[in-house]
Amino acid sequence: MCGMRRVINRREVLGAGIVAAAMLASGERPGATRGKVMFRYCLNTSTISGQKLSLPQLVETVAKAGYQGIEPWVREVSAYASGGGSLDDLRKRIADLGLTVENAIGFAKWLVADEAERRKGFEAFRRDMELVARIGCKRIAASPVGVNEVPTYSVQLGAERYRQLIELGRQTGVMPVVEFWGASKNLGRLSEAVAIAAGSGQQEASVLADVYHMYKGGSDFAEIRGLQRGMIQVMHMNDYPADPPRASIRDEHRVWPGDGIAPLREILRDLAAVNPQCVLSLELFNRQYWKMDALEAAKTGLEKMKAAVAAAGL
Repeated sequence: MCGMRRVINRREVLGAGIVAAAMLASGERPGATRGKVMFRYCLNTSTISGQKLSLPQLVETVAKAGYQGIEPWVREVSAYASGGGSLDDLRKRIADLGLTVENAIGFAKWLVADEAERRKGFEAFRRDMELVARIGCKRIAASPVGVNEVPTYSVQLGAERYRQLIELGRQTGVMPVVEFWGASKNLGRLSEAVAIAAGSGQQEASVLADVYHMYKGGSDFAEIRGLQRGMIQVMHMNDYPADPPRASIRDEHRVWPGDGIAPLREILRDLAAVNPQCVLSLELFNRQYWKMDALEAAKTGLEKMKAAVAAAGL
């Protein structure tokens, strides 16, 4: 990438000890639960996106299913507003139903090397933040979109750009969280996302973790237990089958938590130690689940998540 002073191969991040800067240094025993576990249950709207519900219908379904939060996609909020929907009314309805908007999924390009393109990406990020703020959203994903195929990247510059995003978050009230995708050549591992978040030096820095993406990208699930308190505020919950294998598995192969081979017991126990109030957001793209009644699918997902937490003894 042009103009980078320090280029690091993505496979060197963990070995270089970058993640160590984000490890807890308070003297607490690693893996010890630091407070009563009160996970919050949330539904990412992708899980029932195949049912083609409107945004208000999604909100109603999530509330009826018994979730505490919802995680919409920016494009859903934008489409609703563009179609004449009132975001102010929707925000009130969300609050009246006892829901919170925990995070939003967007795809503004904040990491790209081209300065003009990145400037447009930051402008898009601001617009997205301002949009979802109108429905009371707390966070927004900062994904690796635009740099997936770049073979090398700069952790230092990534951290600087994330710090700029956090400043936007302070201005808009919607805080960005670093998201990694398992198939990305750059931000494909938890350790890489943590390196950028920790490198920003900002108290509000955090990462958006995901069970499937940790598996797809080859992250070590044990990395969770050593993270600084609060580094993971939202965890995308899902599971994955033994087949297809890691090399060919895709988003659509995700299954209900507990229906695959992910070590959810250990993941949830370690997560409870890092953030006992973490948001567990069910994110699936399973076409079979899209054939179900939306409310039935939402309820099934919540039951599966709660069963996984109970199986972990939490």
